Amino acid sequence: MVRLLISTARRLALKIASYGVMHLVVAILVAFAITRDWRLALAVGVVEPFFQTIAYSIHDRIWHRIERRRMLSNLEEASEAFTARLQIMVPEEQTRAHGHDGHSHALPRSLGQVAVKSLTYGVMHFVVAVTVAFALTQNWRTALAIGIIEPLVQTVFFTVHDRMWTRFEARKAKRAAELASA
Repeated sequence: MVRLLISTARRLALKIASYGVMHLVVAILVAFAITRDWRLALAVGVVEPFFQTIAYSIHDRIWHRIERRRMLSNLEEASEAFTARLQIMVPEEQTRAHGHDGHSHALPRSLGQVAVKSLTYGVMHFVVAVTVAFALTQNWRTALAIGIIEPLVQTVFFTVHDRMWTRFEARKAKRAAELASA
């Protein structure tokens, strides 16, 4: 149990750290492209990702709770059981999570879910970016330019980052399952 908690905490810390580094580099480059001032770009690039990383951590934890609730939802469970009974679900899918005929609790992440998660991330990012940029520049036009352009670029990188971590965790879970069955 302790090993699982340490492993989970380590994985979360690595995910947050990798996000922070990626965000730092992109924020500096975007701020420099807008301001053409390295000092201001470095200030925005250092301060803004710090607050964004905190906001990202909160955003990610909220989405984990949303995804967990969907997986535990009685409606979702009943729907999967119903499709299994109608034999709409292929046998491999029925046995994937539990090793018995029935329904699977594992819900694939749909493109719609990824889109909504990325959209909420983009809105959150816009608000934090404009606020930080305005606090540093005292110029609404520059703050809005940074606040619009930088989150758009970061949202693309966020989606790529999130997908990479999802694949990494899936591969790790698959390896653990293979080792357990061997």
